[in-house]
Amino acid sequence: MDVMTERSAVFLDLQGTLGGEGLGDIRDFTFYPSAIKAIKMLNEANLLAIVVTNQTRIAQGLFTYEYFQERMETLKQELGEGGARLDAVYCCPHVNKDNCLCKKPRPGMLLEAQKDFNLDLSTCYVIGDVGEWDMGLAKSAGCKGVLVRTGLGESSLEEYRYTWESINPDHVAEDILDAVKWIVSDSREASK
Repeated sequence: MDVMTERSAVFLDLQGTLGGEGLGDIRDFTFYPSAIKAIKMLNEANLLAIVVTNQTRIAQGLFTYEYFQERMETLKQELGEGGARLDAVYCCPHVNKDNCLCKKPRPGMLLEAQKDFNLDLSTCYVIGDVGEWDMGLAKSAGCKGVLVRTGLGESSLEEYRYTWESINPDHVAEDILDAVKWIVSDSREASK
C-alpha cells in the first residue's frame, strides 16, 4: 500500500505578489521579472507552489470562471517556458456578501489544498502583499506568513497596518524572489 508522505507548500497570492499591472486582475496580469525564477526555485526545493487568489470580479460579472481558468492555463504555459510550474491553483470567485469559507483571509482554499495534497499546514507558507488578507490567511490556517513589499505591500505595512495590527508576518520581503529565498532557507532549517 502506498502511503503518501506529507509535503510542504508555499501558497502564493497572484496580483501584487507574482505580478500585476493594469486593471489589477487576471485580464491583464503579467509576471514580475523575478516571479518565474522564484517559482522554479520552489520546484527545485521540492516545495509545492500553489496559487490562492480572490477573484471577486467573477461574482461581479466582469469575467467568467472559465475565462479565469483559460487565463491561468496561458500563465502556466509561460511558466513552463521558463522551466517552472504551479502545482495547483485555487480561486475564490465570491464577494463578501456571499459569506463563503474560501475568500481570504478565511482558510477554505488552504483546507482544500491540505486534503488534496496531504499537507501539514504548520510547515507551509503564505506569500502575499495584503496584510489583512494574506497574513490573515496565514494566521487563520496556522502557516508562516511572508509579506512582500510589491503590489499593495508597502501600503499594507504603513497606512493600512491597523487592519491587521494583531498579526505579525514571519518575514517581510522586498519581492517574490526575496520571499522564496527566505522560505527555502527557513524550510531547510526546520527540517534539520
